[in-house]
Amino acid sequence: MRVTTLLNKHAQAFAILNTGEIRFDPAFRVSCESNACGFYGACWMCPPDVGDVHVLMARAKSYEHALVFQTVHEIADSFDIEGMRRASKQHNRLIYQLRRAAERQVMDCFLLGAGACGGCKTCARKKNEPCTHPDRAVVPLEAAGVDVYQLAKLSGLPYMNGKNTVTYFGALFYRGNT
Repeated sequence: MRVTTLLNKHAQAFAILNTGEIRFDPAFRVSCESNACGFYGACWMCPPDVGDVHVLMARAKSYEHALVFQTVHEIADSFDIEGMRRASKQHNRLIYQLRRAAERQVMDCFLLGAGACGGCKTCARKKNEPCTHPDRAVVPLEAAGVDVYQLAKLSGLPYMNGKNTVTYFGALFYRGNT
């Protein structure tokens, strides 16, 4: 299945941007360092273990285009942390599917997602063991210094989608065509 076919089927919306338009700033990683989500130092794909923010920014910027997408999920209320985690896992499942589709299309790409990786029930980082599923690993947009709010505005996608919903963003950076 092609990348755009998957997005048409599973994403709320998506848009294609020139990577040069996207705002990258290492300051966005500060939100990770505040550990509001509880994954700082507890997940291989989150800071500080995911790697240097400048390296991740340079990698993303090395691609011509970004296919920005969002998924929107209903939750019980704005305090429904468990609902948000379920939604995040659904969002990241789409990212895994996109990665496989991109591989089948022989696309040179770099995928970034929302929040902690979630590829495993318990990250191997908690046992100080190597990542057991790097093929499913997802780096968060913020960990790569992406201004997600600006990304939403630039792509014409709403940052928030109403009461009792949670919206997650992802981006597939690529060269050539999708």
